[in-house]
Amino acid sequence: MDRVHTPERARRLARVLISDVAAYAGDQVRIGLEKDDLFERLAPEIERARTFYLYHVDPAVAERARLFDFALVDVLVYGSRRVQTHIW
Repeated sequence: MDRVHTPERARRLARVLISDVAAYAGDQVRIGLEKDDLFERLAPEIERARTFYLYHVDPAVAERARLFDFALVDVLVYGSRRVQTHIW
């Protein structure tokens, strides 16, 4: 895989990686939201995705770390907004 040099491609890569984490985790996303421990529950998977992302995205891409964090919240949390939890 070539290095990612644009913010748009970095954003897409982050979303794909987090979507894979969500698919692999299955019900753990729902349980993590219900128990308010989602990020701790999926910490190893999230860290592997983050490591892959940071390795493949050029450090010169502005906001590269934040793009991953935004995708994390958007895909994992907002994508599961139908889960009944005291968080919202």
